[in-house]
Amino acid sequence: MSSAIYQTPIPQNEPVRSYAPGTPERESLKKKLDELAGQQIEIPLVIGGEEVQTGDVAEYTMPHDHKHALATWHKGGPKEVEAAIAASQRAWQEWSRWPWEERAAVFLKAADLLAGPWRDIVNAATMLGQSKTAHQAEIDAACELIDFWRFNVHYAEKIYAEQPMSVPGVWNRMDHRPLEGFVYAITPFNFTSIGGNLPTAPAIMGCVSLWKPSRTAIYSNYYIMKVLQEAGLPDGVINFVIGDSGALSEAIVPNPHFAGIHYTGSTSVFRMLWQKIAENIAGYRNYPRIVGETGGKDFVVAHVSADITELNVALVRGAFEYQGQKCSAVSRAYIPESIWPETRDGLLEMVAGIRMGDPRDFRNFMCAVIDRTAFRKIGEYIEEAKASSEMEVLVGGGYEDKKGYFIEPTVVLSKDPRSRLMREEIFGPVLTLHVYPDNKWPDMLQLCDTTSDYALTGAIYARDRQAIAEADQVLRYTAGNYYINDKPTGAVVGQQPFGGGRASGTNDKAGSGLNLIRWVSPRAIKENLAPPKDYRYPYMEGK
Repeated sequence: MSSAIYQTPIPQNEPVRSYAPGTPERESLKKKLDELAGQQIEIPLVIGGEEVQTGDVAEYTMPHDHKHALATWHKGGPKEVEAAIAASQRAWQEWSRWPWEERAAVFLKAADLLAGPWRDIVNAATMLGQSKTAHQAEIDAACELIDFWRFNVHYAEKIYAEQPMSVPGVWNRMDHRPLEGFVYAITPFNFTSIGGNLPTAPAIMGCVSLWKPSRTAIYSNYYIMKVLQEAGLPDGVINFVIGDSGALSEAIVPNPHFAGIHYTGSTSVFRMLWQKIAENIAGYRNYPRIVGETGGKDFVVAHVSADITELNVALVRGAFEYQGQKCSAVSRAYIPESIWPETRDGLLEMVAGIRMGDPRDFRNFMCAVIDRTAFRKIGEYIEEAKASSEMEVLVGGGYEDKKGYFIEPTVVLSKDPRSRLMREEIFGPVLTLHVYPDNKWPDMLQLCDTTSDYALTGAIYARDRQAIAEADQVLRYTAGNYYINDKPTGAVVGQQPFGGGRASGTNDKAGSGLNLIRWVSPRAIKENLAPPKDYRYPYMEGK
């Protein structure tokens, strides 16, 4: 065994490829898209390193062409959950004792594999299976996940290196132990990188995971599982468990080996899971760690001094990239009345120029929403806006699902700043605006803070420094990721650790050491180098 103290490579953010015409990456990705679209794969569960086919199968189809099946996938149930938990506990016996640098090597290898030979596969699977453009897939499925694996290893090293002070005669140490049991990782459809990060962040710290991906992201997430296996991840450290979400959670959460949950999804489901954990609290060996990010009603507040062109670009990109299906997407905005006419004209011109369609056509800025359930829910909000005397659809408002689940980028003007479209998370390409009198800037900041239950991301646009300082104070708790003169989407690992408070989650900041520290149970060790030889203290001598 080596006696060296190892240092991991200093991480750098993975460069984003442009996929511009004439570039080799564009040609390579298009070829991979044709290849994957031309075949249908079978997706099993992966338990203890073994592929498990249950025979209870469902089709996985493209959101932008819902008659085109990319795969069939096998549904697991209580029997498979029991096997996955048993496999995780067998793996824990060895994995939790591995030297941390050996665990780190697995994920550094996975990052290099994803940056190299697996990049086109995972990007193409994300584009086809989750209806993302080439750019949105690249910044998510490739760059962000590569960054998660490289930076998390770096943060783990820093955590292990942080040790208590010692004094003469005493050596104090801190042992950052992996959690006993398993972590239940529930991942969403909208970011392949979150699918890869939620089960692996605990694993980097020596934990084992049961990974339940969203049924609408199983396709790309299965390829991530394959990357991890090729990188040398031991069998059973991460178990890929797919099936009905409710049934799987009912079998997983009450298990005595349940050590924590790493979650991204809806607020309502997270609250239900938290309640379920509380109901079973007496049956766990340790109090479970509960880590979750649960959505947002993200804002842009414009000051009268805002640059209008910059503001409009932020609104269009922030609201409509990936069809608004980002927890951080701009969903509500507040515009001063004096700049509203110019803002409106420029915004509507930009939105009118947006192309929408199949992600394989690289001219498209938007594609389809994820499934029929999302399509219907978003459509209901649009119909409410059309029917309301307090709201006006300025552009968009159309939707059709004959071939794919397509919804036009829609901008709504709301007279009521507390209308349902200004308060509730829509998770689709709908931006609701409220116009306010210029002299009501302080009131608008207070309104922004109190209108929604969420506090994930938000932005202000202003060139007036006093206005920026005022907004910074009033909106301090309104967003966990706060932007000044930038759109509130696109947090970068290592630069803007991501997460919010209030109804948006536990704010444990994915992409930082704050998240990783949740997956260890520290043990303080004191070694006395000069133990006393007499029980008596000096004060006891004499009379």
